[in-house]
Amino acid sequence: MFITTLFFAVSKITFSQNSDVSDNDFFVFKKKIPGNFSYFNVDMLNNVFLISQDNQLLKLNESGDIVAVFNELMKFGKPSLIDVSNPLKILVYYKNYGNLLTLDKLLSVRNAVNLKSKNLFSVRSVAASYDNNIWVYDEQYFKIKKFDDQFNLLLESPDISLLAENIQFSAQNTQPSPEQLLDYDKQVFLYDKTQGFYIFDSYGSYKNNLPFKNWNNVAINNKTMYGFSNDTLFSYNIESLSLQEYKLPSGINNFKSIKAVNGNLYILKKDGLEIYQIK
Repeated sequence: MFITTLFFAVSKITFSQNSDVSDNDFFVFKKKIPGNFSYFNVDMLNNVFLISQDNQLLKLNESGDIVAVFNELMKFGKPSLIDVSNPLKILVYYKNYGNLLTLDKLLSVRNAVNLKSKNLFSVRSVAASYDNNIWVYDEQYFKIKKFDDQFNLLLESPDISLLAENIQFSAQNTQPSPEQLLDYDKQVFLYDKTQGFYIFDSYGSYKNNLPFKNWNNVAINNKTMYGFSNDTLFSYNIESLSLQEYKLPSGINNFKSIKAVNGNLYILKKDGLEIYQIK
């Protein structure tokens, strides 16, 4: 059994009011979480997840209170993916070993499974589903598959490599190699930088595609897709089908990671996480 030590912290990280970026027409500085962090993510409730210099996974609420700490993050090496799309079900995936941990809202381990023991030998992306199950992209068979917590197979998609042959924006003679798998509004979005989005319904049936290529740090929430390319933030409204572009301020540079979510822009730098409101 995988055992973890949990410290429920009542400490608080003080927000800084300083920014290297002046306000402009699109971004307004809100606050900064100072510290030396190697990773961050944000869930739909504006909880911030950070990996500290001590390799702890910290969960902070919107006020800056540390509400949970996971101390055994490096049990299987460096995580390749941390999915926080479901605030009650955090997924920590270690691709090199095929280990997947499921954490609850207090970052206690609910379940641990080795995907290779389930005959899943080539998995790059995982995501929590809206109905509290788990999506996996099986690169060996080019399929998205849904499993329950005991990793019983519930359903799977058709072979996506066959779909790609009939999609105009798909690169010729290129098998799909998605970087991200996202579950949003009872739909599944599979993102491949070279081919764009493949969109499926909650039963794994193919619906349509979006030819947005070369995006990084893709996120979907509040009916909006976000992605970055060079010095531009793209925002696509799924309902109105409108695409907006935001030029990032010149002061935003030398960052470790960047993400847009919940109408905010988050920028991880060497001295902390800066948060801006997107107008």
